[in-house]
Amino acid sequence: MVKDSNRCSEEALLLGHGVAEAASRRRLKVLFVVEGYSDIRFVTGLSEICELTLVVPAKQYRESGLERRILDSGVRVQVDEVEGGRLRYQIECFAYLLRKAREFDVILSQEVLRGSLNSCIVGRLYRRPVVTYMNVPPAEYFRCRRERGQIGRIRAAVGDVVIRILSWTSAKLATRCVAVGPYLCEVASRHCRRVSRGYAYGVDTDLYRPAEPSEKLRLRGKLDLPPNQFLVLSGSRVSHEKDPETVLRAVAIARKRGLDACVLNLGGGYPEFLRLANVLGLPDAESWVLGRPAAHPMGALAEYYRTSDVVAQGSLEEGAGMTPLEALACGISVVCTAVGGMAQILPGYARLTPRRDAEAMASQFLWIAASPTEAEREALLGREFVCREWSRQKAFESLGAVLAAAAQSEESLGSGRFYS
Repeated sequence: MVKDSNRCSEEALLLGHGVAEAASRRRLKVLFVVEGYSDIRFVTGLSEICELTLVVPAKQYRESGLERRILDSGVRVQVDEVEGGRLRYQIECFAYLLRKAREFDVILSQEVLRGSLNSCIVGRLYRRPVVTYMNVPPAEYFRCRRERGQIGRIRAAVGDVVIRILSWTSAKLATRCVAVGPYLCEVASRHCRRVSRGYAYGVDTDLYRPAEPSEKLRLRGKLDLPPNQFLVLSGSRVSHEKDPETVLRAVAIARKRGLDACVLNLGGGYPEFLRLANVLGLPDAESWVLGRPAAHPMGALAEYYRTSDVVAQGSLEEGAGMTPLEALACGISVVCTAVGGMAQILPGYARLTPRRDAEAMASQFLWIAASPTEAEREALLGREFVCREWSRQKAFESLGAVLAAAAQSEESLGSGRFYS
């Protein structure tokens, strides 16, 4: 049950008072336990509100580029790497927590599965508050593997049980769960008594801002992009829960109906995106399907958004959808699948289409190209929404409040389930 808005406001004020008190004394010492990959935007923002240490799986830390980005940024953070694959990392990370947990005021644990199991057990042993941070719906994302035929029926059933057990255990042992957006708050509240709404790393609306037409053209030249084509940006990684097939088919349909469109994928999986276009047998795909490595999210990525005509997010499942929010902050039209958090957050600001419906997505591309004034007006309403509800400042102020309240005492957070 969700408490009424007055109660939520009262609790938010209490949390805000708690972070103010903590800030007046000293910076919190926070250990961020990373299960897989993390984003430089989240790490940077977190380092600004606390004295931060990361414990990370060494392989993913290096391969994802986070190591290089942290070094380049000069962000103040201690990084402790743990070697090994999943099983070894699980064991070594548990041993690390046993040695180090008492040095910190709060343990912040990524997601609610195996990494958080370690954190929650050690937190209980040493009476250290543990805040789990849910960015994705774990069971729902895992089921997408079965839908795609990547795993068999038995593995799917076993995996679903394991996910439920780990989610339930973390929920019962953790001090609080922070879940990104309203949809994930609902997912988290199935098990967890104490749920606060999070905003991931938020959106830096000074960096992610609209571009004038002349600037858009200049950026096309700078980024070596087609100057006159209708540019569809597919910014998400290629993964089992995403649906790049529908985006590709939709652009192909729009081209067949007369729209001179191209689609660009940014990310480490862009070669797979290019291969997928060929596997789908799309006509003349090599001339209009483009791919580039991931752009720095605190730099060039914003330029790619700002010079696009539309950002497309095809998904089988989605937790919140930060890519559409960043696009809207740039005043760029968004077309995305009406699933998960996007179905709850984006109505009125983005063009929502049914799941796996390439015809519907193509129709939206054609409408945006034919109605640029109306499309821009809708996108700018979306920017106002992002500035108001999903700003970077709001994201880390709210997280700082939760961490400070958790550090003061678990009891101060109350015993009821609520969103703040």
